[in-house]
Amino acid sequence: MAPVVLTLPFRGTWRVENSPARRVPSHGTDLFATTYAIDFVAVRDRRTATTRDWRTLLATEPPDRFVGFGVPVLAPGAGRVVAVHDGEPDHAARRSQPALAGYALTQAARARGGAPALAGNHVVVALAGGGFVLLAHLRRGSVPVAPGDLVAEGQPLGGCGNSGNSTQPHVHLQVMDGPDGRTARGLPLAFRDFRVLPRSGRPREVAVGVPDERDVVEPA
Repeated sequence: MAPVVLTLPFRGTWRVENSPARRVPSHGTDLFATTYAIDFVAVRDRRTATTRDWRTLLATEPPDRFVGFGVPVLAPGAGRVVAVHDGEPDHAARRSQPALAGYALTQAARARGGAPALAGNHVVVALAGGGFVLLAHLRRGSVPVAPGDLVAEGQPLGGCGNSGNSTQPHVHLQVMDGPDGRTARGLPLAFRDFRVLPRSGRPREVAVGVPDERDVVEPA
């Protein structure tokens, strides 16, 4: 099946997590149409947060200390908004092992909570070229669009947040064959016109492709 080709849903520099280039299903399950989902975490000098202290090692952290929190999330393709959910809180972020262990114990309860508990604040766009793209974990109160709105590629859809099933601010993106992840199937995706930034050497320009796990990428 040919992938749905998108643009990266942000400006700046981001690290790839849970890439379908590494494994399928990318998030370890086909549930909720996440088969080919991908996550992006904003970085500055390859770090996700500007502060590192005792909370980083032992406790939770406020989401606003992370580079990506509030950064605009952009429409990766033109289309029509078919679903919006806003109002979920942005949780405390978790990098420490004690905080992550406690969070793992509540995973099943979040799954039972459905889309708001998993995707948090999110937008679904019916792409003009086919397929439905979901952008999840948006910042509470940041979504400026409503169902029925036509959006252009690159138009802001919200801010990067830490709502739903998220341990630190990031963008979760997936493409589906229907608007509702409970009944849809995930579709393969790819991105065009981006560059991969290695730790050393020259950036690699990519015309169309899927960035690999831990790649640091930016729009070309």
